[in-house]
Amino acid sequence: PKGYGTMRGYLARPTAAGRAPGVLVIHENRGLNPHIEDIARRLALDNFIAVAPDLLTTQGGYPGDEDKAREAFAKIDQAKAREDWIAATAYTQKVAGGNGKLGATGFCYGGGIVNFLATRVPELAAGVPFYGAAAPAADVSKIKAELFIVYAENDERINAMWPPYEAALKAAGTKYAAQVFPGTGHGFNNDTTPRYDEKAAREAWGKTLALFNRTLRSAT
Repeated sequence: PKGYGTMRGYLARPTAAGRAPGVLVIHENRGLNPHIEDIARRLALDNFIAVAPDLLTTQGGYPGDEDKAREAFAKIDQAKAREDWIAATAYTQKVAGGNGKLGATGFCYGGGIVNFLATRVPELAAGVPFYGAAAPAADVSKIKAELFIVYAENDERINAMWPPYEAALKAAGTKYAAQVFPGTGHGFNNDTTPRYDEKAAREAWGKTLALFNRTLRSAT
């Protein structure tokens, strides 16, 4: 299936001179809200070029209200959306000023998309899915990226997918690390919600940057 086509997005660039890696930022099931824009700016401050598309572009864009955003998101054709995210990786890898290296991070829905993209985009060098749906076990052998897989302790639906995913990753010899953050719930990285856990979010983000710095900085 083909995607929806053109998406609007948020692009955050570092101020430092020289080429920087491109990192695709994939939002939750609410579109490109202020929190995801903030994540993109954080990446730019750490000298990455962050590309954060808005899957709600076809619905008129993020509506400025989280409940309305969720309602709009429910109308998205997910088969088309997945093709759009694949196209977004190609854009991010070739973004002006980029060094040709590609990373991706995403949250909730976006975490699941990072896992999916890892199975479909061999150019993806590093992926950090935050509490996202696992990649289909049959496709895990196609993953070339190194992954840091973030889980919340109190997140039954997502965590139930981990044992078969882990078995598939091990069988495939995929380079990965996974961490369950104790006492946290789904969405703990989002500092605009009551689910936010500052200590866990800070540690998870530090490890995210460490992976990207290690895998995306070397010359192509």
